[in-house]
Amino acid sequence: MKYRRFGKLGWKVSALGFGTMRLPTIGGDQARIDEAKAIEMIRYAIDHGVNYLDSAYPYHGGNSEVVVGKALRDGYRERVKVATKMPTWLVNSHADMDRILGEQLGKLQTDHIDFYLLHDLHRERWAKMQSLNVFRWAEKAIAGGKIGYLGFSFHDEYAVFKGIIDEYENWTLCQIQYNFENEGVQAGTKGLKYAAERGLAVVIMEPLLGGNLANPPGEIQAIWDGARKTPVDMALQWLWNKPEISVVLSGMSTMEQVRQNVESACVSGVGTLTVDDLGLIDRVHNRYKQISPIPCTRCDYCMPCPNGVDIPRNFELYNQGVVYNHLDLMRAIYRGGHMPEDQRASACKACRTCEEKCPQQIRISEWMPRVHEELSRA
Repeated sequence: MKYRRFGKLGWKVSALGFGTMRLPTIGGDQARIDEAKAIEMIRYAIDHGVNYLDSAYPYHGGNSEVVVGKALRDGYRERVKVATKMPTWLVNSHADMDRILGEQLGKLQTDHIDFYLLHDLHRERWAKMQSLNVFRWAEKAIAGGKIGYLGFSFHDEYAVFKGIIDEYENWTLCQIQYNFENEGVQAGTKGLKYAAERGLAVVIMEPLLGGNLANPPGEIQAIWDGARKTPVDMALQWLWNKPEISVVLSGMSTMEQVRQNVESACVSGVGTLTVDDLGLIDRVHNRYKQISPIPCTRCDYCMPCPNGVDIPRNFELYNQGVVYNHLDLMRAIYRGGHMPEDQRASACKACRTCEEKCPQQIRISEWMPRVHEELSRA
């Protein structure tokens, strides 16, 4: 296993981290984890050098932390750092935070959580955490030995990400969605570099975009054919090639995935990809853009919209839903707190001001009702 710097800490983290959101299940029921298989997989990873486990309060209907706790018996707890997350949407007081942290410690069968993250921060949830003075609570929990270090996971735009980092000088880590298809999405490459410059360890989630990059459509697979690495290996190596990244999480569902990802991590490193490798990934990325139904390049020339619509974000959600066959997730993002109602496609007044500025000559006023219709479906 290869190990990497973890932000400002002297501790070294394994290149691969085990994400426990996609453990093997029984009968397709996400709340019924196949505990024997999951424990075998987690212990195999630890035996082969993985020293970072990531969970969260809601994963697998609340059962992910339970299985992680069982997997870490028999001396395995001392060999890893455990990260889990506060369900920010469920807490409304310090008493709620205390209660939930107590539940998590019990499920994990441990007296402390090494890295505790504020889960799924976006603009509204961040404002809520500030109003609750979450830092005062966290510092008390750290002083009491129940938490080692504080971090956050994030889903919003770069400006919000930067504001969260700048607000608190004692962040240790952040967790962001990032892959070769998401360089300009959410925190993006700009956020990755900013966090690293500020000394935060950067933990990567969704390295395969929810598994979509592992199973590309035929015309994308045709580009990968003949490459020296598989699409999964190349996507992971692309991340490990970046010095700002501390650890890449993989939500593994089978032992074969664990073995393959461990093998990949063992040959990872900064500067290991060749010019040809990077060129191949660029070709794949460009082809994904070409098959997107709306030819938006996120140049932002259309912004700001006089009616407040986040035009590029609406197009991005629609394109990703169609290209990766992930419309259910994009609908959840569109209808949920990640997309304020006044920024959705439904707020478009068809004034066409944006169309005069669009270098791609997209008929934005015609697309917006279609985007809203598709993404607003229950």
